[in-house]
Amino acid sequence: MKKIFLSLTIASLLFSCKEETNEKLKVAKKALTSEVKERIDSAQAKAKKEIDSVEVKLKSKLDTFVVKSAKKLKESVH
Repeated sequence: MKKIFLSLTIASLLFSCKEETNEKLKVAKKALTSEVKERIDSAQAKAKKEIDSVEVKLKSKLDTFVVKSAKKLKESVH
């Protein structure tokens, strides 16, 4: 009889621990998912900022090149 009660007690402890562990895993999964999403959003924002910066620099250089080319073309015509 003692063995049966001891077995049932151990089994109930294992099941209760399993539920707590599953709950902890769910919480950890949510936290990790949230952190990963935040990092992805941050990386996307940084990448967009860098792309915009490069685009502005290239446009400026292109405008300068066009103006210089136009001046040289005018000089060669005259």
